[in-house]
Amino acid sequence: MKKTRIAVFVSGGGTNLQALIDAEKRGELPSGEIALVLSNVQSAYALTRAENAGIKGVWVSKKELGSQEAFEEKVVEILTQEKIDLIVLAGFMSILTKSFTDRYADRIINIHPSLIPSFCGKGYWGLHVHEAALEKGVKVTGATVHFVNEIPDGGKIIMQKAVEVEEGDTPEILQKRVMEQAEWIILPKATEKIAREIANK
Repeated sequence: MKKTRIAVFVSGGGTNLQALIDAEKRGELPSGEIALVLSNVQSAYALTRAENAGIKGVWVSKKELGSQEAFEEKVVEILTQEKIDLIVLAGFMSILTKSFTDRYADRIINIHPSLIPSFCGKGYWGLHVHEAALEKGVKVTGATVHFVNEIPDGGKIIMQKAVEVEEGDTPEILQKRVMEQAEWIILPKATEKIAREIANK
């Protein structure tokens, strides 16, 4: 069976990328293979993780290219070259335009650290999400994997997992628990699910 070729987009440390690499090593991504890691930040540790795992890593600079349009054109060129079938956004801190998301409709997925529709959309990323959840006093939070369209966190939900908020949680403690108990579990599962659907098309 032809494997779905996956590109993981990253901007930072790449803990979710690592969860995907580990899942692939354990045989939990039978329908897909991580073929490329693409970052918009040259110093992203995620690129080192890719190198350590023997995965091709590339850096694309929006600043050097001068515009979002030129940045996305370059990204499309790379994805086409690498014959990428599925894009996984794993802590990618750049909003993609409608022309890009339409081009890869139902082929871009993202992990978000809350139970959408809570604490999502513009401005809700990283620690901000957990700060907002604690401020609101929710007892349950979690993570969501969803399809990506031009609206931040606006695409159809693929998978969710709940995580309990505990007494005395700080945003940092909660962030770590959501990663360990939700993100690192559902991201590989959802990636395999969509990779399988694409491979069977």
